Amino acid sequence: MHVFLTGGTGFVGRYVLRVLLEQGHKVVALVRRGSEHKLEEAREHVTLVHGDLLQKPPLADVLASCDAVIHLVGIIQERSQQGVTFERVHVEGTRHLVHEAKTAGVGCFIHMSANGARPDGVSRYQITKWQAEEEVRKANFDVWTIFRPSFIFGDPGKGHPDIAVQLARTLIRPFPVLPILGDGTYASQPIFVGEVADAFVQALEKHEAHGRTFCAAGPDRLTFNEVVDIVALALLGRTRPRVHIPLPLARLLVQTLGRVGLLPVTPDQFAMLMEGNTCDHTPFYRTFDGTPYRFIPEHLQYVRKYVS
Repeated sequence: MHVFLTGGTGFVGRYVLRVLLEQGHKVVALVRRGSEHKLEEAREHVTLVHGDLLQKPPLADVLASCDAVIHLVGIIQERSQQGVTFERVHVEGTRHLVHEAKTAGVGCFIHMSANGARPDGVSRYQITKWQAEEEVRKANFDVWTIFRPSFIFGDPGKGHPDIAVQLARTLIRPFPVLPILGDGTYASQPIFVGEVADAFVQALEKHEAHGRTFCAAGPDRLTFNEVVDIVALALLGRTRPRVHIPLPLARLLVQTLGRVGLLPVTPDQFAMLMEGNTCDHTPFYRTFDGTPYRFIPEHLQYVRKYVS
């Protein structure tokens, strides 16, 4: 199959690209000029198209030769001064790509959203992810699938830290006693990036996935306290003591210091963290082939490469 890929230089995108090539698909990748080096050795086997969805480049001519689109572009934090906002990236970028794909007659569109996406989400991130989903659904592609991953983990390579590397760098390594926002019992279901990548590629041709939205979440429901302990064991071989910051104080700190970048969590991210990031993963594992890869210290040894 001839696949048009966005976000191929990102964390998940590099894994999706690898699976596409391993399975013999031809790939056309949309990349910002100057970022080609992030594709590493795969660059030689990919047709590159330079562009940025924020600038709404014409793509219909390129897409005319493609059978499917895999759309992975998204942001977790805005850079408003550069015009990089949730609305522009998630909604306008997706709307433009959907329009260009429909104009070109592409029949298949596989889209990455996020767990928690809904019209009444607790964050603009969730709301704009939902709005992007709606652009895909209402386009009425012959084939479409939407994935809503929980936290994704796995060796991220340089420049794209996953949740484990982020926690190791910003929390576990710097602090002998770990400051935890709230009681730390809010839960998530981390999922391995390889499982997510495999599912995206399987969705191209797996009929039972078409016209459906899947929560992609791992097999274990873990509290934040448990996640931090697991990452600490992977990094240090031992856990760290924790101190819990009462929720009202935590909220105040995030609203003040987090808003101006003095904390590694924004108000939007804090709201989503407190809400939790869990779902029923049963349909995902029933539909897509693969063995769940658990979030355990033995599978997180890569964090040591990225934390000095």
